[in-house]
Amino acid sequence: MTRLHAFLTSPLDKTPRSRVIFWFSLSMVFAVIYAGMALHRAFEGSGVIQDDARQHIFWMQRYVDPELFPNDLIADYFQSVAPGGYKLVYFVATFLGIHPLVFCRIIPSFLGIISTPFAFGMSLEILPVPLAGFVGALLMNQIIWLKDDVASGTPRAFIYPIFLAFIYYVIRSNIWGVAISIGLTGLFYPQYVFVGLGILILRLFAWKEGKLRFSSNPKNLKIFAISLAVAFVVILIYALQTLEFGPAMNRAEALQSLEFFENGRNPFFEENLFDFWFNSRRSGMFPKSLFTPATQCLALLFPVLFLFRSAFPLVDRIKPGIWVMFQLLVSSVVMFLLAHALLFKLHLPSRYTGISFRIVIAVLTIVAFTIILDALLNWIEIQRQPKSEKKEVFPRKIQKIVAGGLIGVMTISLLFYPSFVPFFPLVKYEQADRPELYEFFQQQPKDVLVASVSGEVNQLPTFAQRSILAGREYTISYHTGYYRQMNERTTDLIQAHYSPDLEELKAFIQKYEIDLFLIELYAFVPEYFFFNDWMNEFEEGKQAYQFLKTTGEFPALANTISKCSIYTAEEWFILDASCILKQ
Repeated sequence: MTRLHAFLTSPLDKTPRSRVIFWFSLSMVFAVIYAGMALHRAFEGSGVIQDDARQHIFWMQRYVDPELFPNDLIADYFQSVAPGGYKLVYFVATFLGIHPLVFCRIIPSFLGIISTPFAFGMSLEILPVPLAGFVGALLMNQIIWLKDDVASGTPRAFIYPIFLAFIYYVIRSNIWGVAISIGLTGLFYPQYVFVGLGILILRLFAWKEGKLRFSSNPKNLKIFAISLAVAFVVILIYALQTLEFGPAMNRAEALQSLEFFENGRNPFFEENLFDFWFNSRRSGMFPKSLFTPATQCLALLFPVLFLFRSAFPLVDRIKPGIWVMFQLLVSSVVMFLLAHALLFKLHLPSRYTGISFRIVIAVLTIVAFTIILDALLNWIEIQRQPKSEKKEVFPRKIQKIVAGGLIGVMTISLLFYPSFVPFFPLVKYEQADRPELYEFFQQQPKDVLVASVSGEVNQLPTFAQRSILAGREYTISYHTGYYRQMNERTTDLIQAHYSPDLEELKAFIQKYEIDLFLIELYAFVPEYFFFNDWMNEFEEGKQAYQFLKTTGEFPALANTISKCSIYTAEEWFILDASCILKQ
C-alpha cells in the first residue's frame, strides 16, 4: 500500500522521471483512443458532415474549384468572417490534396491529441503531482469529446489547444509562449484574445500588505506589452476583413426581429431573466455542460479541502499558478458583461464564459480528485498502524472498506465515464441522405442559383456545391449588411413561393436571377408550416399559411410543376425557372 501510495501521489520533486513519462504516456494513450473513436465516427459512412461545419466550411470548396459559388452572397459572407488562421489551415490542407470536407473530419482528432500535452503540463504547474497531470489530460479529453466544439472543425474547435497552451505559458511566465498563443487565439478565435489580455492585465497587480498594488515583477509588464501588440495586429486584421458586410447589429435592431426570440433561428432574448443571464445558450453566463462529465462535481469540494487542510496534506503542494484560474474567471465575467453592454459588437456574451468556466471547473476537479485520493490512501495506511498508536472511532476494517470503496468509485468514474454515455464521442454528424438529388444538382452549371423554402436546401452548398438564394442555416448573422440582405431574400422567397399571382413570381425570378426551384411534395398544404420553423419566423410565412388554409387555392408556383419540372423523385420536384418565365 505504501508503494502504491507513493506511485500514485508522490510530489514531482520526489518522483523519478520515468514515472512522469509513464503518466504522460498513459495520458496520450487515452487521447489517441478517444481521437480514434471520433475518427471512426467521422468515416463510418460517406457523405458525412458535422452539423455546424455546413455553415463554416462549405465555401472552402472554392479552394478546390475557384469557379464554385460565383457572386454568392452566402459564401462571400462566411468566407469574410472566417478567422485568418482558420482559413490558412484549410487552404494548406487543400494544397496538400486533402479536400476541406474530408479535412474537417480529420482535424478534430488531431486537435484533441494536441490539447493533451498542454492539459498535462498545466495541471502539473498547478499541482505538481504526476497523477494530477494524467487526471487533467484525461478529464480535458473527456470534456472535448462530450461536446461538439472540437468535433465541428470550425474556428471554436481550435481554441481548446491554443488557450490551454496560453494558460500553461502564462503560469510559467514564458514571454514568447504567451505572445505566440495570444496571436494564434486571434487568428482562430478572436473573441478570446480579450479574455487572454484580461488575465495579463490582472497579473500586473498584486495584493500586498492589505492593498492592491502594481506588481513589482517587470516580466509581467513585458509579457503584457508584447502580447498587446500582437493582439492589436491580429484583431485589426480580423475587423477589417468583416467591414464589407456592415456594422454589428445592436440591441434595438435585434429586438425588432422574431428570429432573436424563442423558436427563432438566433434565439437570444428570454422572458425569464434568470435564464437570460445564467442559462441561455447565447446570453447566459453558465454553459449547460459545465459539470459534464459528472465527475467534475468534485470541483464543488475544492473549498472544503482548505477548511480541513490538516486531513488533506497535498493542499500545501498547490502552487500559485492556481490563481490564474481566478484571473481567468474574473476576465471572462468582465468580458461577458461588456458583451452584454455592447451587444452585439463583441459577438455573443456566452462565448466569453463557456470555455473559460469549463477549464476552471476542470482544474478544480483535477486538484480535488488528486488531493482526496491522496488523503484516502493516507487514511488506509494510518489504519494499518498498531491499535495503540491511534484511537479508533470506527472499526478499522470498516474504515478501510469505506476508503477503498471511495477510491474505487472515483477511479471507475474517472476512467470509464464515457462508457456510460450513449454515442460517445458526441460529434453530431449529418448524413447526406439524398445522394441522387445532390448528384442532379452537381450536373447543373456551376453558376446556378437554387431557391427553396425546404430545409433540404441547407444541404446543397455542402453536398451539391451549388449556390442557394437563402436557407435557415445561413441566415444567422450579427452583421447588418448581410442580415438585411438575407432577410429581404427570405421574405421575398416566401411571398413569391405562395403567391397566386404568376407575374409576382416572375418578377421574383428576374430580381434574383433564379435558375431552379427545389419543391417538396407537401409544400402547398397548410400542414407543411407545422414542420417548417423557418417560415413561421416571418410575417410572410404566417400570411402564406392563412392563404392556403382559407382560400383552398394553389399558388402560381404549384401550377407550374406539371409543365416546368425537370426532375422528379419521391417527394421532390425541381423546376426550371426559365420555363416559368415563359408561362
